[in-house]
Amino acid sequence: MAEPSQFLTPEPLHHWHKMFWDHDAKWCIHAVGKAEIDFRFSILHPQTGYRHFTEGISKLKQVTGREHRNLQCYMIGIIAGAVTKGFLIAIWALMDFRYLAQAPEISETILDQINSALKEFHKHKNNIIISGAWDGKKKVAKDWEIPKLEFLQSVVPNICNNGVAIQWSADITERAHVTEIKAPSKSTN
Repeated sequence: MAEPSQFLTPEPLHHWHKMFWDHDAKWCIHAVGKAEIDFRFSILHPQTGYRHFTEGISKLKQVTGREHRNLQCYMIGIIAGAVTKGFLIAIWALMDFRYLAQAPEISETILDQINSALKEFHKHKNNIIISGAWDGKKKVAKDWEIPKLEFLQSVVPNICNNGVAIQWSADITERAHVTEIKAPSKSTN
């Protein structure tokens, strides 16, 4: 049988940051409540270089990779005090995993920390279900069959085989697609 970590390289923009929006952020919105999380985001002090979510996040439809990363910077502080300690640790562990796995240089120590963060998530992930934040698609979730979450298991072996994951990021080409394709096409018929 083929080992996916041998040929499928992790791509930070779609595998990690998009996963954050599709799963982690949704769990946080459900756990804290739409009105409360929107309020908490709306009262944050604006910072240069970061989007200020004046209307909150629960109604956002199209979210860019930059916004995914901006949300990640705030999320732990936003949900602290509104969720259980176990829920907070589970979300923190996934964020720690993402940040560590994006390092431009990865040592054995960082590989161990990446593995530890993933183990910490698995140790506390049931707190997400217990809080009622995740119920799966149209049914109560009893398993964790999320493809992007499963793929996280192969990140460390892939880094060992293929080098740092940040080199596979689609951020640059995504931005070029907007500036070189979408923007000019708007000025044509």
